[in-house]
Amino acid sequence: MSDGRAAARPVPARPETMLVVDDHPIVLQGVRRLADAAGVARVYEAADIVSGYRLFHRHRPALVVADLSFRDDGLSGLSLIRRIRALDPRARILVFSMHADPVLVSRALESGALGFVLKDAGSDAFLEALDAVHAGQGYLPHALATDVAMLNRGARPAPLATLSARELQILSLLSQGKSYEAIAGAMAVSYRTVINASSSMRKKLGVESRAGLVQIAVNRRNALL
Repeated sequence: MSDGRAAARPVPARPETMLVVDDHPIVLQGVRRLADAAGVARVYEAADIVSGYRLFHRHRPALVVADLSFRDDGLSGLSLIRRIRALDPRARILVFSMHADPVLVSRALESGALGFVLKDAGSDAFLEALDAVHAGQGYLPHALATDVAMLNRGARPAPLATLSARELQILSLLSQGKSYEAIAGAMAVSYRTVINASSSMRKKLGVESRAGLVQIAVNRRNALL
């Protein structure tokens, strides 16, 4: 017979190790405090994607929390997600970002992230996302899930919805005024790869020149950075 008291909810098993990749020190400190309070035994920190990838390669943490945008590197978080998943297809990655653009959310999930939570969410939402991704489940806030689901439902999809994750990253770097050569170096790809991707973007977005592509990049800068 029940004594009238609600059964206690089981405490979810938290990851023993976690990697946080973000170039904002305050964010790193905040996530570390939340992780410590949640019982995560070891938190590795990186302020750029190269260090983040190296730490993942060396320690193989149970969970990765990563931003999408990094100073001077555009949406390089998308590249980090792809590289980590290529190294370990079982890697569990949670994106922690200020971007609510459904195109970017969709591309992050396509790149291999299991969950996406916004930086203005409360600590409870962050921990809920952390627990879901650590358990191998997907996580999206309801509003974002609805926006992503509706992304291509309209007669005219959002302009950026046709772009791949790599193309979005190149577009974000163009919005910073970087040359094709600089973009190739930042992304560790060939110059020809950048040229081909830019040509593909021009066709998808209906512009005839690099100048037109740069104009779109600048106009969409807030969404891309």
